[in-house]
Amino acid sequence: MNSLVIDLIVCGLAYVIIVYFIATMTKSVLKKGNNNDEGDGGIENFTPPKIDLPPGVIWPSDSPKEKSKPEIAEF
Repeated sequence: MNSLVIDLIVCGLAYVIIVYFIATMTKSVLKKGNNNDEGDGGIENFTPPKIDLPPGVIWPSDSPKEKSKPEIAEF
């Protein structure tokens, strides 16, 4: 047989052995694992953050509800 064929067979065999060992090692870890996953562990806060706006800038929701009448300018 050609040396390339022998190398491919040996590499394939080594690959199968490595995958087998990794599968058996991770299977035991997954069985021991804790299934009480509660997310990131913090308190869930669904309120949006209060963003500090520059002076004179307001959010549209904070705008005055009453429309003020424009003042008449005399010339």
